[in-house]
Amino acid sequence: MPDEEPDDRTVTVKAVITDWGGVLTSPLADAIDVWLAADRIDVAHYKDVMRAWVKQAYNGTETNPIHGLEDGSMPVEEFERLLAAELLTVEGGPVEAAGLIARMFGAFSPVQPMYDALRVARAAGTRTALLSNSWGNEYPRDLFAGLFDAVVISCEVGMRKPDERIFRHALDLLGLDAAECVFIDDIEHNIRAAERLGIRGIHHTAPDTTIAELRELNLMP
Repeated sequence: MPDEEPDDRTVTVKAVITDWGGVLTSPLADAIDVWLAADRIDVAHYKDVMRAWVKQAYNGTETNPIHGLEDGSMPVEEFERLLAAELLTVEGGPVEAAGLIARMFGAFSPVQPMYDALRVARAAGTRTALLSNSWGNEYPRDLFAGLFDAVVISCEVGMRKPDERIFRHALDLLGLDAAECVFIDDIEHNIRAAERLGIRGIHHTAPDTTIAELRELNLMP
């Protein structure tokens, strides 16, 4: 009988790679709702526009504005101009482009239980990395101090999730194999991309469930 292939599930997980927005922050949908109300955006029209853009971005359309914003090939100001041109206020008027990104994500707040979980895991010897698709956000780098062994932000490396290259880049920085890492993200498409490389995936829906899965992997007490 031929030797069986090793089961990656028996490999000890040594590192946690995590997304930022929607994992270490309050939910994206909540922040967007605050912005839509504050700027009096036509919600149904916004959702139609964004649904089409997101679908294109995750189907590999390189000319898509989201793709360009995330990999850094499109300036933030150009993205803001393009998005504002597609939107309307509830009165049917124009939406201000300048500062649009900052307003969209202004209601993001840190999720302390997730930060605490990463610190506990790292103190126990687990390696940690941030892997985030940037939308021109201002990252709270003061909160990252002493928290990560590697920080990978899409616009800074010219790659974006779900491109396998950005996952491999994070693995190289950690010096680990895919099977030795677990990846946390709130977007299932990104989780599937990581899993195709052999990285274990945790689809983040709430801090309690994600932390419970980290405990099951013996990454924290």
